[in-house]
Amino acid sequence: MGEKWTKSSVPGQRGRVAVVTGANTGLGYETAKALAERGASVVLAVRDVGKGEQAAARMTGDVTVQALDLTSLDSVQAAAAGLRSRLDRIDLLINNAGVMYTPKQTTRDGFEMQFGTNHLGHFALTGLLLDLMLPVPGSRVVTVSSTGHRIRAAIHFDDLQWERSYSRVAAYGQSKLANLMFTYELQRRLAPHGTTAALAAHPGLSSTELARNSPTAFRLPLTWLAPLITQTPAMGALPTLRAATDPAALGGQYYGPGGRNEIKGHPRLVTSSPQSYEAAVQQRLWAVSEDLTGVRFPIAASGQSPSPSGSATAP
Repeated sequence: MGEKWTKSSVPGQRGRVAVVTGANTGLGYETAKALAERGASVVLAVRDVGKGEQAAARMTGDVTVQALDLTSLDSVQAAAAGLRSRLDRIDLLINNAGVMYTPKQTTRDGFEMQFGTNHLGHFALTGLLLDLMLPVPGSRVVTVSSTGHRIRAAIHFDDLQWERSYSRVAAYGQSKLANLMFTYELQRRLAPHGTTAALAAHPGLSSTELARNSPTAFRLPLTWLAPLITQTPAMGALPTLRAATDPAALGGQYYGPGGRNEIKGHPRLVTSSPQSYEAAVQQRLWAVSEDLTGVRFPIAASGQSPSPSGSATAP
């Protein structure tokens, strides 16, 4: 398909079922819209059902809505039950929804908002739906991370919920680093099954509502510079779409914009930070995430960790 992978590069998706979280606006909307246009049956998993239905009405194809509030494990459980009651398979699970740079607050279960929403909510949802994917050859879990995983980021096992102090930037970095570590550990566990693959993507700097909670010192310059340094949500969705649908994509790979500093451009294979590949930390985070959510995956730890080179296991 060449270096300039575009929306038209998405293969036909007829007969496939895709669940996209946070799909009523921004990157999620563009991802879901493209999949539906290519023939997939798409479920918009969203917190606001009314807005989700409005988004579905603007799309072409088989598009339905499922209530999902990632800040509540009860809602995640209910959403998974709802999806299981009407779907007999899932080919694509796109963990796209997220929050960024929120003031200090907690989810309904007492988790720091960014870690709880971006990582733990998706961790739980994936675990509850995975058995609908394991029998499906070529199925994929794609989790959306960010270049923010490199900024003041670490997994703070001694204070995961930021109870002693709080930095909205560092907390976001932790959540996005967790997205990648989850992907790599999930791929390690999926590899022996040979049917389902886990991949990650990031959108670069896209003009969406995600940055609305950014500190003023960051938000105002971004507003002025946006036309020069950001790309549209449709372009920002392309790395996710490539990870989800490119036949050449492999489990454990990470896709982002191909331009300078991965800020914008057509999607290509990229690498994440060195610490994101630390298998021992991935495994510890997985165990902690199981304990916090109460969700156990129907797969065991096995195999080798994905490497920064992008070598991985094909779905």
